[in-house]
Amino acid sequence: MRKRLLTFAAVGLLATATLTACDSSDDQTTTETSTSTTTVGKGDGKARVGVILPDTVSAQRWGTADPKYLKEAFAAANVPVEVENAQGDKAAFVKIAQNMVNSGVKVLIIASLDSVSGKAALDAAKAKKVPTIDYDRLTLNGGADYYVTFAGDKVGELQAYGLSKCLDNLHKTGAVIAEVNGSPTDNNATLFKAGYDSVLNNRYDDGTFTKGPDQSVPDWKPEIGATIFAQMLSQRPDIGGVLAANDGLAGAVISVLKKHNLNGKVPVTGQDASLEGLQALLTGDQCMTVYKPIQPEAAGAAKLATQLFKGEKPVISGKLKDPESGAYIPTNSLDPAAITVDNINVVIADNFASVKTLCTAAYVKACKKHHLM
Repeated sequence: MRKRLLTFAAVGLLATATLTACDSSDDQTTTETSTSTTTVGKGDGKARVGVILPDTVSAQRWGTADPKYLKEAFAAANVPVEVENAQGDKAAFVKIAQNMVNSGVKVLIIASLDSVSGKAALDAAKAKKVPTIDYDRLTLNGGADYYVTFAGDKVGELQAYGLSKCLDNLHKTGAVIAEVNGSPTDNNATLFKAGYDSVLNNRYDDGTFTKGPDQSVPDWKPEIGATIFAQMLSQRPDIGGVLAANDGLAGAVISVLKKHNLNGKVPVTGQDASLEGLQALLTGDQCMTVYKPIQPEAAGAAKLATQLFKGEKPVISGKLKDPESGAYIPTNSLDPAAITVDNINVVIADNFASVKTLCTAAYVKACKKHHLM
């Protein structure tokens, strides 16, 4: 089986773009963030970089790590930035983008909710000749000028290899595997699935494992994922392993398994190295997650945006084909890393998580068992 060498790549950046000043507007709207209520589109014409994040539900990172690292990176570059979160509201996502480009934003960075609202946001920027960057998620047919992300197919491959190892360790030959996929409107979910199916299909074909239920979860919502997996388990009570596309869905799967006293007995994957996912590794309820170092991703996007903001001409050698438009987008892609309980110290050493946040009262025993305390 082919092995991949994982590297935590630092981000270098992209092709060329031309900037023009944006018009100002007095239009205002208010959007809730994870910590406060902020006003966007102040109409003061302040030159800045605008960032729109999608929600705080599909992944923990959007309300915590990404705003933190993006703000730190732009502060270090001495470039003003406005970071907003659409809180899962597609109409608000578009409105925020319109207000930003009408009120002085010179570069727009978006992590789209879906391709329709993402494209509308990018189109609003194009109308004002504002350069655009897709961040982490590709907006299909959106026409962003640049893309900064992680290698989605590698994420999926790591999940499949991780699940395979967990099942092999349990000697579960022929185990029925359920696939709980991410949102069908998120191209990242498509890439993850392509990655893990490229590995698992071979194992289905040779009889190592048995393909079980396979379903996507709209908008990555854990509550929907729990309902879907409960139905899967009722139809196939012999499910022996679960490829869950991220930690939120893994948590939903684990909640169902607990009701049947199957948690820890049925290996479950994840992705994002969220606090919930890492704690589930400690208890044995989840067998692996995938760590995508957000700080270098945020730093890379900020470096690119800073160059564009200053009218410089960034260069990047990578490119990715938009499967819908067929256009090639200059892309900087970072490599992820598989995390199990045996190498959980990687995320602690990287200051992505801390012993203090992981080892709360309910997890002290598990932390001591795994020598974190």
